Amino acid sequence: MLNVSVIDRPLGFAQSGVSAEDTELVAAIRRGDPGSREALYHRYKRRVFALAVRIVGATDAEEVSQEAFIRIFRGLPKFRGDSALGTWIYRLSVNAALSHRSRRGAVPGATSDPEVAVSAALIEGPPSGDAVLRARLERALWQLPLGYRTVIVLHDVEGLEHEEVAQILGCHVGTSKSQLHKARGKLREILQQDGITSSELEER
Repeated sequence: MLNVSVIDRPLGFAQSGVSAEDTELVAAIRRGDPGSREALYHRYKRRVFALAVRIVGATDAEEVSQEAFIRIFRGLPKFRGDSALGTWIYRLSVNAALSHRSRRGAVPGATSDPEVAVSAALIEGPPSGDAVLRARLERALWQLPLGYRTVIVLHDVEGLEHEEVAQILGCHVGTSKSQLHKARGKLREILQQDGITSSELEER
């Protein structure tokens, strides 16, 4: 299995059940308590934005994040707490990102986003081995088809369980596992073309 843990990741959304803090925050928003919506926004904005960057690129990430939070606040009255709040927010964020890409289609020059990130990572001081590998891995991820990139980001980068990934993507667990297997195979091909072997990743 490819090890992509070398990629920097935000604090994950995955939680075991709904936390008391999240429950109170949702209740406060429903009551209209001052500052409650802002509290939820600041609690999750970095994670939503990081997800958007990896799916649509840095250029459109802010727009996707705004769309995601519009969906989140509109949907909160119907949130029943069947899943963790973070998992539910992730699902809406992924849907916002995929909808955005569907509307935009293949945008010329979109792949320049990860190239800029890679260049910045290598310019900011003497690069460590992990920094160089991380930049190359990010670039490889961006070359994957959208669906493959999304499932790898959710499972291998963010560390979500198969059940959570399937819930977010609206598919069966078996389908999610199958997509992940195919995505890893494609990623392995891209990395090999870039001179990176699976053993190099496993050593990190």
